[in-house]
Amino acid sequence: MIFRLNEEIEFPNPRYGEPDGLFAVGGDLSIDRLILAYSYGIFPWYGFRERPEIMWYCPLKRFVIFPDEIHISHSMRKVIRDNRYKITLNTAFEDVIRHCSELRIHEKGAWLGPDIIKAYTELHKEGFAMSVEVWDGEKLVGGLYGVVLDGDVFGESMFSLVPNASKLALIALAKFVKQSGGNIIDCQFETPHLKSMGGRYIDYDEYTELLGVSVPHIDDNESLE
Repeated sequence: MIFRLNEEIEFPNPRYGEPDGLFAVGGDLSIDRLILAYSYGIFPWYGFRERPEIMWYCPLKRFVIFPDEIHISHSMRKVIRDNRYKITLNTAFEDVIRHCSELRIHEKGAWLGPDIIKAYTELHKEGFAMSVEVWDGEKLVGGLYGVVLDGDVFGESMFSLVPNASKLALIALAKFVKQSGGNIIDCQFETPHLKSMGGRYIDYDEYTELLGVSVPHIDDNESLE
């Protein structure tokens, strides 16, 4: 079932959604709506050229990385020891999101368009989104960005212009989550890269428990609001 959102800042129960996680369309990308969405593991994902409306997803099988389970291979340990690259947090958010966009901007279904960039940049300015940067000297060679709530990070996109840069960023992110008292890095969807870094599936019940929220089951015939 797919719901149509209106101007009210609320979402229906995502348990009623489609198998791929799509459960709502419409609404907006306001800061308040995005914060509410991510509080329950809901995120916007749509081809900005092909779709006239925002599409909202909430997969009930969540692919996550636990900070203590981040996989650091022997080769990555050597890269870290070599200390060639500098890692920073929140020093170049707009550059990171722009790089992430440019890598896929000409592809069909590209989702990181002007509206998304504007919305997440505003989230960053308000302290609800973060970036990790990887530098080779003065050159930005990799990084990632995501939404951050109560120490948990909901990863959005990453890029790498040199080998291992995105892995370095993800390792740094795991350290940040652990030090911030967060529980998880939400990867949203499985990729071979994220799986190799320690990602695994958990069900939505465990996921929402880790986030500290409660979402009624379908049998309860209720919604988030």
